[in-house]
Amino acid sequence: MIYLLNAFLRLITKIALHGYFNKITVEGKSNIPKDCPIILVANHQNALIDPLLLATHTTLNPYFLTRASVFKNPIAAKLLSWIRMLPVYRVRDGFSTIQQNQKTFDQTFEVLRDNGTIIIFAEGSHSLIRNLRPLSKGFTRMAFGLKEKYPEKEPVILPVALDYSAHRRSGSKVRITFDKPIPVDMPASKSGQLTKAVEIALQKLVVSIPDQDYSEKLESLIDHQVDLTSRDEVNLFLTDEKVIHPVKGARTLINKMMKIFHFPLFLLWIWKSPGIEDKVFDSTFKFLIGFVFAPIWYGLLIWLGLASSLGSWAISILILGWITLWLNKNPQE
Repeated sequence: MIYLLNAFLRLITKIALHGYFNKITVEGKSNIPKDCPIILVANHQNALIDPLLLATHTTLNPYFLTRASVFKNPIAAKLLSWIRMLPVYRVRDGFSTIQQNQKTFDQTFEVLRDNGTIIIFAEGSHSLIRNLRPLSKGFTRMAFGLKEKYPEKEPVILPVALDYSAHRRSGSKVRITFDKPIPVDMPASKSGQLTKAVEIALQKLVVSIPDQDYSEKLESLIDHQVDLTSRDEVNLFLTDEKVIHPVKGARTLINKMMKIFHFPLFLLWIWKSPGIEDKVFDSTFKFLIGFVFAPIWYGLLIWLGLASSLGSWAISILILGWITLWLNKNPQE
């Protein structure tokens, strides 16, 4: 029953993500191995959107490691378990809680023993900055812990990059890039080599803007319509100031019209937005508002269209809402 519920949630979430984003590009799918334990190591720039994209755009049906603080509510903890999330405790959660991580690691070992997949955002936190931050060692502990407990298993590390044209806006583009798997074929004493190999792999995938004059470089990339999801396009502009495939900017009028035809949803965002302290969660809350309330809004318009004197108006708002949603394309940060 839980498996069917998980599959249903993944399906409707995938549909909703394609409604929220203008384009989701997946590259390197042929690099995803089969019939072996996979520890998928990704960068982390967009809060809950990152794991949702990875869960719905592969056939891996993965488990996720996420911060333990979101499990404090018993109802939330139950829901999170249904979507295969496992808690990770950090020092900030209280030093005494760190020991509880062993239970989580034991759970990951059993998942991997069955040739399952664990996703870990090894930077340890999220950030809107378009750079790869230093990686924590949790994934190496997981890999070598599995080999110690089940010596017959041969896990691999699968690096994956997520890059966004606009982290906090709907109608934007996403690129998901899978690299070749890295075998865990060295002794645990060489774990630093594994960390370095994964870091190098991710550095070759993730769009990177130098820290020096970061804001000015980002503004220049946007002004020159460079595709911010493409590492090659960004690097070419930063080195030679060339733009091969310019990306058209957002259509301001279309965006305003979309908000008009989805006014109840926009009103919810206006109410919620001031309370979001960490702006990395902007896209997450926008997506969740649409995921929960867009079907209610569309259902109401359909009902009014079929069963009230406002029929033609309701259907017109519905159709124009869908059209403006489709035309709301390619905003850059």
